[in-house]
Amino acid sequence: MRFNYLSRQDMKIILHYLGILMEGIGFILLIPVLVDFYYYEFIYPNGIISPLISIGLGFMLYEKFKQYDKLKFKHSMIISSLAWLWAGFTAAIIMALVIDISFLDAFFENISAWTGSGLTLISDVESLPHSILFLRSLEQWVGGLGVVIVFIGALIKPGTSAYRLYRSEARDEKIKPNIRNTLRNTIRIYVFYTALGIVLYYLAGLPLFDSVNLTFTTISTGGMSIKNANIGFYHNNIIYLITMFIMILGATSFTVHYRMIKTRGKSLIKDIQFQFMIIAVIISGLLIMHIANLAPIDAMFHVISAITTTGANIASPDDMVGWAPSALIIIMILMAMGGSSSSTVGAIKLVRVITFLKGIHLTVKNLITPMRVETTKINNKKLGETEIKEASTYIAVYLFFLIVAWIILTFYTNDPIMTLFDVTSTIGNVGLSTGIVNGSLDPFPKLVLIFLMWLGRLEIIPILLTIRLGFGTFGQSLKLVKRTIRKRI
Repeated sequence: MRFNYLSRQDMKIILHYLGILMEGIGFILLIPVLVDFYYYEFIYPNGIISPLISIGLGFMLYEKFKQYDKLKFKHSMIISSLAWLWAGFTAAIIMALVIDISFLDAFFENISAWTGSGLTLISDVESLPHSILFLRSLEQWVGGLGVVIVFIGALIKPGTSAYRLYRSEARDEKIKPNIRNTLRNTIRIYVFYTALGIVLYYLAGLPLFDSVNLTFTTISTGGMSIKNANIGFYHNNIIYLITMFIMILGATSFTVHYRMIKTRGKSLIKDIQFQFMIIAVIISGLLIMHIANLAPIDAMFHVISAITTTGANIASPDDMVGWAPSALIIIMILMAMGGSSSSTVGAIKLVRVITFLKGIHLTVKNLITPMRVETTKINNKKLGETEIKEASTYIAVYLFFLIVAWIILTFYTNDPIMTLFDVTSTIGNVGLSTGIVNGSLDPFPKLVLIFLMWLGRLEIIPILLTIRLGFGTFGQSLKLVKRTIRKRI
């Protein structure tokens, strides 16, 4: 019998693993205090109470329910969904206390950072303390891999439970058969590219603080800058080229990165997602150069930023509003597609787009020659009806939420085209904006945007499951309360 609610044992299992993640989140959020002391700001300690509470509460939950460790896939999806919200909530308290902004704006800012969305409600980010700027960059760097994934290898025993948590953040490709080895190799690749980015930016003339933060936000395809003008602040083509290179690295599958060494780069060239991404960048870049009359490097930069879901920009929101509508539509399509699966990107992912297109092609071929059933492949793997159906369903659900959010936001903004652009950017965890998303928005549209960022990062299904079981559990609890009252009466 299937239950549409969580039993007490289910909740204890969830709290056990959530406690582990709460500890990890708390420790991560203590790191910026070192930056605070280095720059003699001494302001970040005002907010360290929430990370300490997260550590303490997480330890209590882990100890109290440590015998409840039989994790099912439904548990892992709920744990993942709640962990991202807890990370945003805990960091929001820090920001609200340290820089004196509303809790809702602080929650928006930190969910945007953790999910790699890169949107901000703060008009003057350069006035923020170094510790808060680093906090946002660190959140993006950790969130790029995944809040849950970062802590699996270090805090959770290898086995079925670790694999189910790994899959809960929309990861299914494994570099190694063992999930712990997969995570270790993934983190090594990520750290290597992070170090490479820092060195490249530093050699290009950026200060060390800028180099670290810019690398964190670029390799994670987060794009939340420490400058008001984003990458455009530097007015340096070398910086632009380095950023484009790192964005592509972040949007390429970790599995492909790992195999590059053994295959001497052949795995990268043969990867259909990478091929699709490069072709899309070239075609879209040339079109936008012509349509919007942009310099080649400006057009290519924004095209790469869109398809990698980084959201870094050279042009300001005001400049982008002045682009031809057809150029903005091309950027929107790229933002909706996203980069490779098993990378740091958001959006639909290229593997689903390719699967959907191949499914259409296969359907047409089978209609033309019904006596001969045709098949198709992706990266030498045969595509079945299940994969095609799953990709098509996901794209349909993704577009459904995008359209509903667009309708809601248009009611508050009265600008349908620019609102669609920013909503597409939000659910895709991109960060490019025409200025619609700003601090003057009413609380409800801010909440809608927060939900979209959360939804997009976890690829919808874990969120829907969490909400469904949450309402089911609440309804079951009410029934139990009513029964108890009736018995007493």
